[in-house]
Amino acid sequence: MAKKIKGKGVISGIAIGNILLAGQNLDSYLVAYKPSSKKTEKKKAAEALIAVAENLKKSIDEFLAKDLKEQAGILDAHRMMVEDPAMSGAIDEQIDISGSAPKAVIDAYESQAQIFETMDDEYFRGRAVDMRDVGKRIAKHLLGIKEPEIAGKVIVAGKDIEPSVIAGLPTDKIAGVILGVGSTTAHAVIIAKTRAIPTVVGVGDGIQHIADGDPVILDGSTGEILIRPSEKERDSYAEKIKKQEELKAYYAQLKDKPAITTDGKEVELVANIGSPADAKAAVEDYGATGVGLFRSEFVFMGKTDVPKEEDQFKQYKAAVEHCAAVTHGEGLCVIRTMDIGGDKPLPYIQVGKEENPFLGYRAIRISLRRKDLFMPQLRAILRAGVYGKAAIMFPMVINVDEFLAAKQFVEDAKAELTQEGVKFSDTVQVGIMVETPAAAVMAPILAKYVDFFSIGTNDLVQYTLAVDRGNAQISYLYNHFNPAVLRLIKRTIESANKEGKWAGMCGEMASDPNAAIILMAMGIKELSMSAPSIPRVKERIRNITLARAKEILAEVMEMEDGDKIKDYLASLE
Repeated sequence: MAKKIKGKGVISGIAIGNILLAGQNLDSYLVAYKPSSKKTEKKKAAEALIAVAENLKKSIDEFLAKDLKEQAGILDAHRMMVEDPAMSGAIDEQIDISGSAPKAVIDAYESQAQIFETMDDEYFRGRAVDMRDVGKRIAKHLLGIKEPEIAGKVIVAGKDIEPSVIAGLPTDKIAGVILGVGSTTAHAVIIAKTRAIPTVVGVGDGIQHIADGDPVILDGSTGEILIRPSEKERDSYAEKIKKQEELKAYYAQLKDKPAITTDGKEVELVANIGSPADAKAAVEDYGATGVGLFRSEFVFMGKTDVPKEEDQFKQYKAAVEHCAAVTHGEGLCVIRTMDIGGDKPLPYIQVGKEENPFLGYRAIRISLRRKDLFMPQLRAILRAGVYGKAAIMFPMVINVDEFLAAKQFVEDAKAELTQEGVKFSDTVQVGIMVETPAAAVMAPILAKYVDFFSIGTNDLVQYTLAVDRGNAQISYLYNHFNPAVLRLIKRTIESANKEGKWAGMCGEMASDPNAAIILMAMGIKELSMSAPSIPRVKERIRNITLARAKEILAEVMEMEDGDKIKDYLASLE
């Protein structure tokens, strides 16, 4: 029998393959390295920085030629880390200490990685892996280490997998990914998601039970991993893979069909994206009818100064065009304004240390105080709206005054563009994310002012239940079917509909096929999710009537326990 370990499945699918352990240890190479004079070592380091930056540029161009903009963007961030003058100085300082160029590089980037690891935000903690990845890449160049040849399909595993490992391997070489850490925002996971590679994270110390070359079976739905499986177990999962391929083929033929119930109720299924390339894949590969959440903060990260309006415009325009291209111009692209905060420090936003950054100076609170940040973004979105249908969505709004203040910025941006004779769309919708209990409670009032609501369940659940979703000790309490959460969601949707506005959802709950049934019955118009989740939700909607969904909702709203609601809905599948 196989050794079994368990993690959190984040990208569904079953994978069978041999383990390729990521995170090559360089200790023996560093010990064997014979350094020259400090002057020579500094020269070697400087030359390595130039060479690695050039290699990265070549890889970026190759990805762009294949329209793999997500991977190109990640490697471009790595390139900036290599070319950062501050890192060059830090490496020279470390050479003065150790005398060894490769060790100095490792130590300099490790120092920066440790700074990232102290940050509260999961996304930025994940960037520590990128810093170590870049340091190791430069050190390997100095040490003359070449990448190993890969035969057959592999399952890449490691405590923290370097993004360059996933980005650098052809899709047909990677069967699956296993991460020891629990971060779903790690760049390795982001790349795996764009390629629909089955992935399990958060296996913790279980990673120690996996050896290089071990045959492994991975289930990205359940999070279960079988190490050195028996022949019987392999046969059993081979049958599951066959069914998986059949289901994949079934989902593929749903791509161009609407998400409509058997009695005629249609729900728009759209995508959450971080780049224009994501939008293209969502509409072309998964049948998304638009974008419900463009996380614009990715446009702001990896920069030393506020992104120029023109640079933002190009990215928003590309996403809007992708949405319009396959939907006869009807596909809406909802762009969330910058959701950066004290937990995500940027060089041009100084907020200082905060005790509770998720409750602090972030999102719309920063935008309203920083015209230099807010106005270029609003102008760029309004201009992008000329090329399709765009919408502006403000995050973390808690009251009417905040919305009206933000809306005034939009009007000011329109006035500026008009005065300058620059084309823009005057039909861009303006709405808010409902992600705080305050916004949900005030939904009947806010609905009078906004064009739409998009319910951000990730934070709404967290704030409503006072549960840190990243805390493993209390994660069992985090449940989007909790009756308190369902009542706030229902109130929000009904408030929008009463005022003739539309309500959508862009949190993880939107990708839950069972949740889709009751959300549809509540009157939701749009569900936005990671693109690979669209077929499952569409299939669920197309196999039920609205009348039956309303019966199920009535039963659910009488129930008092979130776990029982979850189990009840699962029993109906």
